[in-house]
Amino acid sequence: MSNERPLQELSENLEGSLCRPQRSKWKRRPSCSGGLDTENTPNELIQQWSPPHKKILTSAKGKENEENAFVLARRPRKRRESSGLCWDSLPDELLLGILSCLSLQDLLRTSRVCKRWHCLAFDESLWHSVDLVGKAQLDAELGQVLSAGALRLRCPHTCIGQPSFKSALKLRVQHLDLSNCTVETSVLEDILSRCRHLQNLSLEGLVLSDSIIHSLAQNTEIVRLNLCGCSGFSPESLAEMLKSCTRIEEMNVSWCDFSNLHVQAIANNIPSSISHLNISGYRQNLTMEDVKAVVKRCPNITNLDLSDSVLVTTDSFPVLQQLSSLRHLAVSRCYQIHPASLIDFEKFLNLQTLEVFGLIQDSYLPILCKGLPHIQINTQPFSTVARPTSASRKDRTLWGMHCRLVYKH
Repeated sequence: MSNERPLQELSENLEGSLCRPQRSKWKRRPSCSGGLDTENTPNELIQQWSPPHKKILTSAKGKENEENAFVLARRPRKRRESSGLCWDSLPDELLLGILSCLSLQDLLRTSRVCKRWHCLAFDESLWHSVDLVGKAQLDAELGQVLSAGALRLRCPHTCIGQPSFKSALKLRVQHLDLSNCTVETSVLEDILSRCRHLQNLSLEGLVLSDSIIHSLAQNTEIVRLNLCGCSGFSPESLAEMLKSCTRIEEMNVSWCDFSNLHVQAIANNIPSSISHLNISGYRQNLTMEDVKAVVKRCPNITNLDLSDSVLVTTDSFPVLQQLSSLRHLAVSRCYQIHPASLIDFEKFLNLQTLEVFGLIQDSYLPILCKGLPHIQINTQPFSTVARPTSASRKDRTLWGMHCRLVYKH
């Protein structure tokens, strides 16, 4: 029970603190044997077994009662045989089914009932998906939520302290959103070093390290990876991670603190499984050679964002046209692309959306839309590649998946 304290703080904030089951303050009255429940119990025994604070009252008024004094005493209740089933007789499987219908707050309150219910309330089958959005501070309770067997955890924009893991066991988490959290790099290293089964991961806006990237390289099942705005790691570790994680389908490495060596590491090591790639924001660090390398290594790209790269010119159009599956393209603020050349996108027969913010004035947009009737232009100012929740969605999904336990403040 030593690991109960962390979530106690969380449950107190949820109007139900997690604490050790309390023993009853009332002592059981010693049971009496033999005929206590009979109707013919002698008055002397009744007086003897009655509670000591009960005084014996006798009548003293009236001459007619002088010889027939009567005694007031409490008669023991008759024992009643219980009918039906009680909670203690229910099997664990049935209780778990009932607990699975409870909210996060009610589940934490239920854990206070008794030791058995406490153990059941923290069964890993109940904690497979947790949404802690709105919880401003997460300290040791984060470690217990992850250790409880959470497969999906959503807690962006949270201040994370020390998770305080109680064991060295690897975590089961597969989908993790830590976007824009306030967290020490050493704490992040501790969390990710325990992960081996990550499939979807968002570390947007965080300061990372080579150690963290090495840990990510051991999660070979990653499908979506969001490193937008990250910093603190070398091109070598980035290349190693990309060589190990060969199942990545969506990757967002936009606006990171990258040099041209980082961009080259991506272009030369990106896995061929990539279908959605956001590599925007690199000004003069993304060259035409890098674009050619990406197109050559990833022929199945359907969504590509090259925005804010001033070295991308109209010469990239024939290269991009090799991507026969390309559906969504963003070249916003690529100022070397002349507005008049945008009409050449009519050759991209499968292209559905085109983002060219900053390249043409709003007054010329209707003219371009008329020239490219099969393409929707400037409909999405923000990229959704590999992000857990798009800016336009108001629900609390995590890469399209809902969390069962939701924190409500």
